[in-house]
Amino acid sequence: MSASTAFTTAIVPAAGLGTRFLPTTKAVPKELLPVVDTPGIEYVAAEAAEAGATRLIIVTSPGKDAVADYFRPQPDLERTLEERGKTELLAKVRRAPGLLEVETAIQEQALGLGHAVGCAEGNLRGDDEAVAVLLPDDLVLPTGVLTRMAAVRAKFGGSVLCAFDIPREQISAYGVFDVADTDDPDVKQVHGMVEKPPAAEAPSTFAAAGRYLLDRAIFDALKRITPGAGGELQLTDAIALLIAEGHPVHVVVHRGGRHDLGNPGGFLRAAVDFALEHPEYGPDLREWLRERVGGV
Repeated sequence: MSASTAFTTAIVPAAGLGTRFLPTTKAVPKELLPVVDTPGIEYVAAEAAEAGATRLIIVTSPGKDAVADYFRPQPDLERTLEERGKTELLAKVRRAPGLLEVETAIQEQALGLGHAVGCAEGNLRGDDEAVAVLLPDDLVLPTGVLTRMAAVRAKFGGSVLCAFDIPREQISAYGVFDVADTDDPDVKQVHGMVEKPPAAEAPSTFAAAGRYLLDRAIFDALKRITPGAGGELQLTDAIALLIAEGHPVHVVVHRGGRHDLGNPGGFLRAAVDFALEHPEYGPDLREWLRERVGGV
């Protein structure tokens, strides 16, 4: 198994209600809110495509058709833009539909991340030995960690997760891995995981991020775990079951940055960060921020 063929299918769980963005999310799915001019889910889809995915399964809830619709061609709009010579806008409109093949799976009830991933099992093909799972609230920067994770799966087999090295005083807000070293300082073997431990009791400073490359065995494990609070099935419980049964699990420690699009504060930081790098908006925004912050 080569790294380039470690997976071709990616799953994006996008069935949530977006309660922290109400009232906007009464009408607009959170995943389509723009970071500058591009929805967060397009960044995530582009990351999956860059790492080798050719197919994206969006796990959505009834009534959230707009998320999948975003990835479908818009012939009338494209024709209008073409007739008006708006070639740059036309390229932007065509960008998402050209990334990969998109289909949906429906999660009827919000019963946890593990349940959402399990809802995509019926969409898998016979040759899907592993699947990538990308949480659309997490923008992992720079892109490329999935490619590294695929290489680790090619070497060790099993499942590979992404981790960030978090300062110990902040670690209690995260799911934390219990790990052992390998011959690569940024690749660790996982022995277990602890959810939001007190800082002094955390088994490491390596915290889970929203990227997973999961062996297909995860779907069988999801059927065998016990629901937790609220009847939710947790993906980490299924991973823990696989570890207990001898299934190899590793993490790749990502040394880049991360934005959390799951709450308005994190979303605003991402928008400012991306806008500052934008050739059209960046210079003016930088100057305005200097004046605005200088006056506080």
